[in-house]
Amino acid sequence: MNTSRIPMTSDEHDEFRLVVRDFAQKKIAPFAAQWDQDCAFPIKVVHKMGEIGLFGLIFPEEWGGGGGDFTSLCIAIEELGRVDQSIGITLSAGVGLGINPIFTFGSEDQKQQFLPDLVSGRALGAFALTEPDGGSDAGATATRATYSASSRTWKLNGSKSFITNSGTEITSVIAATARTEDGNISAFLVPAGTPGLVVEPGYRKLGWHASDTHGLTFVDCEIPEENLLGEPGKGFHNFLTMLDGGRIAISALALGLAQACLDLSLDYAKTRNAFGGPIGRFQSIAFALADLAVSVENSRNLTYKAARLKDENKPYKNLAAMAKLYSTESAVDATRLATQVFGGSGFIEDLPVARFYRDAKILEIGEGTSEIQRLVIARNLGLPVG
Repeated sequence: MNTSRIPMTSDEHDEFRLVVRDFAQKKIAPFAAQWDQDCAFPIKVVHKMGEIGLFGLIFPEEWGGGGGDFTSLCIAIEELGRVDQSIGITLSAGVGLGINPIFTFGSEDQKQQFLPDLVSGRALGAFALTEPDGGSDAGATATRATYSASSRTWKLNGSKSFITNSGTEITSVIAATARTEDGNISAFLVPAGTPGLVVEPGYRKLGWHASDTHGLTFVDCEIPEENLLGEPGKGFHNFLTMLDGGRIAISALALGLAQACLDLSLDYAKTRNAFGGPIGRFQSIAFALADLAVSVENSRNLTYKAARLKDENKPYKNLAAMAKLYSTESAVDATRLATQVFGGSGFIEDLPVARFYRDAKILEIGEGTSEIQRLVIARNLGLPVG
């Protein structure tokens, strides 16, 4: 199978960015505040994203994809994230955690069963790795998978937490890790609606209100033996390889948020008058926004350098951690500055900066906390950290 990506030129990337930006401004921006207020997952918009090819960007044409590069996916995530972080993470998780494990490690039958709907955006997939007592220690898997030779089935028992896209009306499959009787961790495909798969009520979250997030419980959840995803005992290792690309995607999401905060703050600082003129003339605001502009530029450079390395099949793990660490912490700082520039108005939910402020914090946690990124970077420096 040809899994190569078609490299795009910078001009093509620029043109693609404008297409996604136009879509985001027309189909998402006018409704983002209401979705956030209602904690509503916008299925119709997800389908529209599929129709314009966003879920299939990096996958071959034989599966209905566009055969594009990873950089183009980061551009799409950044542009969506500039108007709505919930929609941005829906795409990021839908591609990187929902489709990619099946595309990369799945059998031909598994791909035939799930990829067409996932790649087209007609369905969503989820990635169940984190457990309630595990957190960042993703290898501390307590979920168990027991094999029955007589029925040729696997039976899963355990719990997962904070699983994106796991409980929507269009969720079709969940890839989950579980420890088998030999003590190794394998991965399994659990179709939505499988008896014994319990989708817990959605979380009450600080942010990402329009993103679907649930805990999952497996209670004697029985699946056929052919639902083993990838080689036995390789589930944890395989899933960790998915996280490296996911960290670049989260960096792109954070970049979109920081850019939005910079744009909004600049407009406000130029038009909000106080003490006889625009507030942007005060050095306290002007210098802070200058520093933010530097952070946004650095985030962009780190994000797209890491994406380029991935597209070129060069080592990118360390740079992915750097990009994720820097961009997400910069995004949190950007929202704090934006709400300060807007003053009392920034504390009111009528403006997007308040929503951005709530959405930002999870960026430092999901796909590996800032502490985990520093651990990855420190190890790459040759430090004997544990």
